[in-house]
Amino acid sequence: MQKLYPNAAAALEGLLHDGMTICAGGFGLCGIPERLIDAIRDAGTTGLTVASNNAGIDGEGLGKLLRTRQIAKMISSYVGENKEFERQYLSGELEVEFCPQGTLAERCRAGGAGIPGFYTKTGVGTQVAEGKEVKEFDGEEYILERGLRADLSIIKGWRADEAGNLQFRKTARNFNQPMATSGRVCVAEVEEIVPVGTLDPDQVHLPGIYVKRMILGAPYDKKIEFRTVRERPGASAAAAGSEVGA
Repeated sequence: MQKLYPNAAAALEGLLHDGMTICAGGFGLCGIPERLIDAIRDAGTTGLTVASNNAGIDGEGLGKLLRTRQIAKMISSYVGENKEFERQYLSGELEVEFCPQGTLAERCRAGGAGIPGFYTKTGVGTQVAEGKEVKEFDGEEYILERGLRADLSIIKGWRADEAGNLQFRKTARNFNQPMATSGRVCVAEVEEIVPVGTLDPDQVHLPGIYVKRMILGAPYDKKIEFRTVRERPGASAAAAGSEVGA
């Protein structure tokens, strides 16, 4: 089966519809499927439920879909760097299901493994546990969390072969791996595509059976969420400011 598509719009053709659920890989701006997010924005698909560690930042990553009001609900762990997210949530425009990071990763992994639910101690006695079944094991309370299945997974990889076997690079691996398995269809964008047989099988992080469609997304700008610098010894504050501005 031909998995390589010429661009993100072509790779998503026939997969998008209003009200769908999407699992999106990435953590902040690290390992996010930028080209696919842009294509979803351009397609104008609305009423989306998006499961992701966070919603990017204002105007970047999933923040682009918040700006265009295409996301109706976020299933997220960390949302502290997005003012538009905060504004929409506090005004009642955006539904939010907060989910601890480890629980979110396991919900996606469980969904991909065909496991409908699991028990965890994380969140017991907190707002996270509201409305969820509580069960006691060995004298300890646990809450039931549901496995997460999505209509579509969008992920970002480093290298892939033409069969879709994929490698992630360092921290960009983050949520991409569990998100990939939780979608009924997974579309990946990667920085490099190599011939089948190039990758050492022991170094494949995501088998190609999970990747249905793929695009070559490079080159990337490699945006940084926060840039923190310090003044060089002996440099004046004004000089340091000029250096940062450059």
